[in-house]
Amino acid sequence: MVRHAESSYSPKEDRTRGLSARGQEDVHRVTALLLDTPVDAVVSSPYARAMLTVQGIAEQRELPIIPFEELRERQLHGIDYPLAEGEFQAAIMRSFADHDAVLPGGESFRQAQQRAVPVIKELLRDYRGKSIVLGTHGNVMSMILHAFDARYGWEFWKNTSMPDVYRLEFQLDELIGVERLWS
Repeated sequence: MVRHAESSYSPKEDRTRGLSARGQEDVHRVTALLLDTPVDAVVSSPYARAMLTVQGIAEQRELPIIPFEELRERQLHGIDYPLAEGEFQAAIMRSFADHDAVLPGGESFRQAQQRAVPVIKELLRDYRGKSIVLGTHGNVMSMILHAFDARYGWEFWKNTSMPDVYRLEFQLDELIGVERLWS
């Protein structure tokens, strides 16, 4: 799983916003980090920042990036419901404690998990024994990991970076190993 590189925050352009200058530099580091890793497929959230972060990996291997709408970032709140300073992290923390908590115009932890995890299970079946790079977002990445191992919760999310890279190992659809590759 590759959490997207740094981008400029803009709630009105969430799907299309690209990467910051630092984010663009980090893409080269992410690509180099996985240079010797066999990759059979590159899948991603359809959001530009996630796809741009894994684009170099796909290009190196002459693979398409396969977008999945279900892997999009979680809509924490509606555009008409802006969060005050400090409320964002509190809302994320609350969602890890109460999976059904939802802000106006937003999506609950459970709702996001229920749309994303079936795609992961489908990919595990379709690419059994193979290696997949998944371009993702911190919130949905944490929720996916939590579905396989409840130890991945608020503390994990809080300590992720942009970008961040994790190697996950599965036996059938059981998560048996997680290694952070990014430093």
